[in-house]
Amino acid sequence: MREIVIAGGGSAGMMAAIAAARLGGAVTLLERNPKVGRKLYITGKGRCNVTNHCSGEKVLEMVPRNSRFLYGAIARTPPAWVEEFFSALGVELKVERGGRVFPASDKAADIVDALFYEMKRLRVKILQDRAVSIIIENGCAKGLKGERGTYPADAVVLATGGVSYPATGSTGDGFQMAQAVGHTVIEPKPSLVPLESSDRFCGAMQGLALKNVVLRVKNQKKKVLFQEQGELLFTHFGLSGPLVLSASAHMRDFAKEQYTCFIDLKPALDEPALDARLVRELAQGSNKDMDNLLNALAPRLLVPVLLERADIPGDKKARDLTRPERRRLLELFKSFSVTVSGPRPIAEAIVTSGGVKAAEVDPKTMESKKIPGLFFAGELLDVDAYTGGFNLQIAWATGRAAGEHAVREAEG
Repeated sequence: MREIVIAGGGSAGMMAAIAAARLGGAVTLLERNPKVGRKLYITGKGRCNVTNHCSGEKVLEMVPRNSRFLYGAIARTPPAWVEEFFSALGVELKVERGGRVFPASDKAADIVDALFYEMKRLRVKILQDRAVSIIIENGCAKGLKGERGTYPADAVVLATGGVSYPATGSTGDGFQMAQAVGHTVIEPKPSLVPLESSDRFCGAMQGLALKNVVLRVKNQKKKVLFQEQGELLFTHFGLSGPLVLSASAHMRDFAKEQYTCFIDLKPALDEPALDARLVRELAQGSNKDMDNLLNALAPRLLVPVLLERADIPGDKKARDLTRPERRRLLELFKSFSVTVSGPRPIAEAIVTSGGVKAAEVDPKTMESKKIPGLFFAGELLDVDAYTGGFNLQIAWATGRAAGEHAVREAEG
């Protein structure tokens, strides 16, 4: 029986363990935390967006860099396979807006439990230890050294995650181990991350959640990089929320580019319709102060900011509003700009961009092209995707490929 040792008990590591054990491998999984799947518990706001109910081709479209590298893995393990995999383990699934797939219970724990009990059924040995280095013999990977012990094996799978959410154990250990045996690591950067803004009004609206707005992101050449409808949140540092996290993955170079967010606060109304609504409100409330009248059109925290940016005194009567002032208000409602100064720290990112250089890994097997018997899976690789279940889909697909081929390589 071939011995396989896996570093990392997250989504990719657990899938690799199950895939290897199903092919008859004797699998040892090292996880530094007392429990496996710690990051899975907090994905999708604790509901776990397992995958996306779409084709493999659509998954690849959602990968901004190195999508070709994933072609083989996603073709072999498309979203339909993932849905069937969890259904067979007894997890009822449901599909929500945008094709997002969740457990019907809305509990991430159901996904973690399903993986854990399947590993137990397959007699995967789960040990609490932190892998620190790869054992190399005659140029081949032959096990892992941990803080608590040494684990000889016929093949090694590294699935230690990136450097986002370090509290869950993702502290970049795999990057250091890969570099130590000669691999190139593309500098990890935050992806799917809240955004900072130097605009002082963001802090004044801290805690304000806007639903059903359209967020548009432009670079300094005014090119639209992202446009989507959804929910966002003003914070003391700038912007957060699902829309903002999605948008951040399209901002690939904060060092060279200047990005600006534009929020359409009233996407259901085009400009003429919104202008007509404004005219109607102004006529009906002609004796009202503007700060009072705007409460019917915008959230309370937003009103003073709209007035200040439109250069309209709050105590100005509606009947006295000039056409240029109304025009400025209209433009703010349809295109409220927020200057982006940069991303939040990488520790606050949901996903890491960067990682082990894709060109140094076999895209079919996930095996190192430098060290035979060494395999990579999940966020450790230099691939990342937009939100919607696509990052977990990559973890399942690369984890399965690495686990299966680790056994086959060891047998070969």
